[in-house]
Amino acid sequence: MAARTPDGDRARLVPPAQLKLLGALAALVAFVLVASGWAVERGLRQRELAKVEASLAREAALVRELVGAGGLAPERGPALQPLAVSSSGALGVRVTLIGPDGRVLGDSDVPAAELAAVENHGGRPEVAEALQHGRTGRDVRRSSTVDRRFLYVAVPAGEGGGAIRVAADLSHVEREVSALRAQLLRAGFTALLAALPLGLLLVRTSLRPLREIAEVVGSIAEGQLDRRLPRGAPDEFGRIAAAVNAMAGQLQARLRELTEDKERLQAVLAGMVEGVLVVDADQRVVLANPRVRQLFAFRGAAVGRPTWEVVRRVEVQQAIADAAAKGEPIVIDVSTEVPEGRSLQLHAVRFPANGPLLGVVAVFHDVTEIRRLERMRRDFVANVSHELKTPLTAIRGFAETLRSSDVPDAQRQAYLEVILRHAERLQTLIDDILELSRVEGRQQPFTPTEVDVARVAAGLLRDLQPQVEARRLEASVAAGARGVAFADRRAVEQILTNLLDNACKYTEPGGRIEVRVSEGPSQVRVEIEDTGIGIPDEDLPRIFERFYRVDKARSRDLGGTGLGLSIVKHLAQAQDGEVSVRSKPREGTTFTVVLPRAAG
Repeated sequence: MAARTPDGDRARLVPPAQLKLLGALAALVAFVLVASGWAVERGLRQRELAKVEASLAREAALVRELVGAGGLAPERGPALQPLAVSSSGALGVRVTLIGPDGRVLGDSDVPAAELAAVENHGGRPEVAEALQHGRTGRDVRRSSTVDRRFLYVAVPAGEGGGAIRVAADLSHVEREVSALRAQLLRAGFTALLAALPLGLLLVRTSLRPLREIAEVVGSIAEGQLDRRLPRGAPDEFGRIAAAVNAMAGQLQARLRELTEDKERLQAVLAGMVEGVLVVDADQRVVLANPRVRQLFAFRGAAVGRPTWEVVRRVEVQQAIADAAAKGEPIVIDVSTEVPEGRSLQLHAVRFPANGPLLGVVAVFHDVTEIRRLERMRRDFVANVSHELKTPLTAIRGFAETLRSSDVPDAQRQAYLEVILRHAERLQTLIDDILELSRVEGRQQPFTPTEVDVARVAAGLLRDLQPQVEARRLEASVAAGARGVAFADRRAVEQILTNLLDNACKYTEPGGRIEVRVSEGPSQVRVEIEDTGIGIPDEDLPRIFERFYRVDKARSRDLGGTGLGLSIVKHLAQAQDGEVSVRSKPREGTTFTVVLPRAAG
C-alpha cells in the first residue's frame, strides 16, 4: 500500500513488515471464518439430513402398514402402483415398492407403463441393506431416474419379503445450506473488514519496538555508536533493547580502543627514523610510514599498490620474496639515489613465523651516517698513519745517518735542525689530534662568558703582525665592527686564530685580509675574508673534514696538519654556533662563524 505525497515522492502508508504481518493476520482470520463456516454448514446439513431420515423412516413404516398383509408379492403388481402413487401424494415423498428379487413393482415418480423398463434396484445400497439384512438402509445420491439428489430410506416389507423405499428431494436442504453459506460469507467479509483497522492498529503497536530497534541498529551501523534504545518492559523487546544497548556500548569501547591503538601506532611509525613497509601475501602494500616515502620518494598513496610501484629496487623485491618463501629474516644493504644517495640496511621477516603466510614486514635502517663515520675512521687512521710516517721517516733516516758515519759539524747541525723541525711537526700534529679528540668528545671544559669578538680579532691580528708583514699583506678589522658573543673566550680565540692563520698562509703577497663583525637579534656574525688562492667548488663540501687538504704539498710546506678547520667546526658547534665557507678560485675565500649573542 502506497500513496503519493504532495511533492511527488512516494511514501509508504504501511511498511513492508507491517503489510506482511497484516496479511498474515487477515489470512488467519479468513481461515478461521472459512473453517467455522464449513463446520456450521456441515453441522446444519447433518442435522437436516437426520431430521429428513427420521421422517422418512416413519413414513416408510406408514406405507408398510398400507401395503398390508399381502406384502409385495409379484402377483400384486397391478395394485401396487396406485398404492405407491396415492401414498406419495399423501405423504409428499417419493415411494418405491420393491419386490424380494429387486424388481420395482411400484414407483410414484414412474408411470405404470414404464415400470418394466426400470432397472433392478436390488443392488442399491439402502435396498440391499433392507432385503439382505432385514434392517433399515439409507443412502444419499443423485437419482439416475429423475436426475435429482435424494435421501433414500428403505425398510423391510415384512411377510413375503421385499422392501419399501421412500425418498425425499434434498433440494430444500441445499437451499437452506446455501442460504446459510451466503449469510456466513457476508458475516465473515464484514468481520474481516472490521478486523483490518483493528489488526493494523495492533500490528503497528506491536511493531513499534521493532521499528525503534531497526532505526537504532541502523544508526549504529552508520557509526552513531552513542544511540541507545529506551528501556521498556521486561519482555522480549525489552531484552532485545538491553542486548542492543550493551552491544553498542561494547562497540563504542572497542572502537575507542582501536582508534587509540591506531593513533599510537601512527604516532610511533611517524616518529620512527626507520622506514617500515608491510606487504600482504600478494606483495601489495598494507602499511607504509612517512619515513619510507622520504627514503624512496614515491608519489601518491602507498596502501593497496604493488610493492614494485612503491620501492623501485630489484634487491628489495627479491629480499621480500625470499623472506616470504624461506620463513627466516633476510638482511641486505640497499642504496638509494633519490632524494639523495643514502645507504640503507633492510631487515625483512614474514608473519606469522609459522602457518599460512599473511605478509612480510620490511624495516629500512638508514646507516648512511654510520657508513660515513666508518669511512671517516678508516680515512682518519690512514691519514694519521700517513702524516706520522713522513716526519718519522725523516727523523729516523737522519738519526741513522748521524749514528753510522762521521758527519762534519756543519752538516751535522743541518741534520739536527731537520730532525728538530720534524719533531716539532709531530708535536703539533699530536697536539691537534688531542685537541680535536677533546672537542669531539666534549671533554674540554667550556666556560661561556661575554666575549667582545671584534676586540679579540684585533688583538690576534696584532699578534700575527710579523707574519702579515713578512708576506706583505693587509690585515684589518672592518670599521664599525661590533659584537659581544656568549661563548668560551679560549674557544673563540682558537677559532679566529686558525682562520686568520689559514688566511695568511693561503693569501699571495700583496693580498688583503679583512675581519667583519656584526650583531643580529640573537647571534654574532664573524666574517674573515681574504683575497687568496680560493677553494675549488668540488672541494668545498669536504673542507671541514679531518686531514683534508686542497693543495696537499703546499699545506705541508706551510706547516699545516689538516686538522685546523675540523677543530674550528667542532669548537663552533660546541658553542651552539656554526661555521660555513664560500669561495671562488683565484678570487678569495670568506669563512663565516655564527655564535650566540650575549644577553643585553
